[in-house]
Amino acid sequence: MIRTLGIDPGYDRVGIAIVENGKLLHSECFITSRDDSHYNRVVSIGKKITEIIATYGPELLSIETLFFTNNQKTVMKVAEARGVVVYEARKNGLFIHELSPLQVKVAVTGYGKSDKKQVTSMVRKILKITKENMKDDEYDAIAIAVAGEVSYPHTLRLLQKK
Repeated sequence: MIRTLGIDPGYDRVGIAIVENGKLLHSECFITSRDDSHYNRVVSIGKKITEIIATYGPELLSIETLFFTNNQKTVMKVAEARGVVVYEARKNGLFIHELSPLQVKVAVTGYGKSDKKQVTSMVRKILKITKENMKDDEYDAIAIAVAGEVSYPHTLRLLQKK
């Protein structure tokens, strides 16, 4: 299997997880300072991703595609934060696999219309997580990493064609 970095993108909170062979090696919810400018927040996200990559040496970035809402201002900020994550991953030689929320739900629960509670419950069971008081962003990042790991063989074939 491959060591996978799962990211739930955001600019206020970024879910981060490292999964390998069905085991959770690291997870956290990285929170940027609301006192910082948006640009400094994006830079801090880039630095955090670089630190995680250097520490854990993942080979694959599994990241969720953007879900568009009516708030274009928020979508733009999240897109910029997501862009810096993708940039840092490629700069460090990671393959990138984008997953829709539907693909993540199907990979983790087997059902594309699962709610957050069902996804969280399955993530906890699959990886035997005992850690308490985790934020939704952290669970989402773990689910994204698991989904990336599960679909990786297919992804690798696609990447090798490019």
